[in-house]
Amino acid sequence: MCLAVPGRVLDIGEKDGTRMATVDFGGVVKEVCLEYLPDLQVGEYAIVHVGFALQRLDEESAKQTLELFAQLGTLQEEFGDPWEQAAAAGGEPWPFTDDPVPEPGRQEQQSEREVRQP
Repeated sequence: MCLAVPGRVLDIGEKDGTRMATVDFGGVVKEVCLEYLPDLQVGEYAIVHVGFALQRLDEESAKQTLELFAQLGTLQEEFGDPWEQAAAAGGEPWPFTDDPVPEPGRQEQQSEREVRQP
């Protein structure tokens, strides 16, 4: 699903001749193109869709929308780590482990699980 999400501009710069911003979407920070809103300033809110700031938004409306998205889990779905989401869907914790060598008992359990699956 693709959503238009409100975000707050944290910083503005230029990248390869394009005006870009660092935008906070309720804790998730992404780079956004400002070509459609060239006069957007740091601290202002905008509706962002597929990496483009499309429309200016007042702070109260932005915060209400972000709160609603957070309650629905939409922000995690839209911006979350796809590897983390895949692990959760498979019933595994993420990250799997920081240790590159699996625990002896853990590898056996994984092998047993793989054998039981058709």
